[in-house]
Amino acid sequence: MIDAIAFKFQTGTQWVHLPEKFGNWRGVYNRLRMWAVDGTWERVFTTLMAQADADEDLAWAVSVDSTIVRAHQHAAGARKKGPQPVNRPTMPSAGPGVD
Repeated sequence: MIDAIAFKFQTGTQWVHLPEKFGNWRGVYNRLRMWAVDGTWERVFTTLMAQADADEDLAWAVSVDSTIVRAHQHAAGARKKGPQPVNRPTMPSAGPGVD
């Protein structure tokens, strides 16, 4: 089960394309969700981190992959670099009240 979940997230594949050797994809997905809801994953990671910290084997590394970084949806309409449009001066109208 853990291998199936790890494979899915390492490859980025869709659940339905999970290889048959891991069993039914719905069962793997349901188990992942069930473990997330009942706190199993949190307990596993907390235990692993505590063990690594006790062994002085805990080192943090942060990596950002640009293929997963997305701009906000409103960023698509941002003004492009270059000369700004010049506003034409407005002239008072020659309507009523003008002497």
